[in-house]
Amino acid sequence: MTAPLTELADVIRSKNTGPYELTLDIIFTEREQYDLVKRERAINRALIADLYHLPPDDVGEPIFYDPAKAVKVNLRRPLASGSVGDTDVYGAQQHGPLLTMVLPTP
Repeated sequence: MTAPLTELADVIRSKNTGPYELTLDIIFTEREQYDLVKRERAINRALIADLYHLPPDDVGEPIFYDPAKAVKVNLRRPLASGSVGDTDVYGAQQHGPLLTMVLPTP
């Protein structure tokens, strides 16, 4: 079985990691769901690269943080924060592609 990420996580957000990187954060509601995603590596570089139309080299390895039931993924920004053409200086509007993600459920 699968379910949309929006039904499985309390927090889905993006933010600046610095002028050249963005961080994506997902904090799951249930421990069992988090453990399944971590065990199966259901969130991985290839999936994020596909969602964001990026080369895999622009996506960091997911970081799983057990105490918070959270996954963090860093992305290389296509433009430096605040440079000409940047549409999101704070990186707070870049989580949209995550909202389309569907994950296996326990």
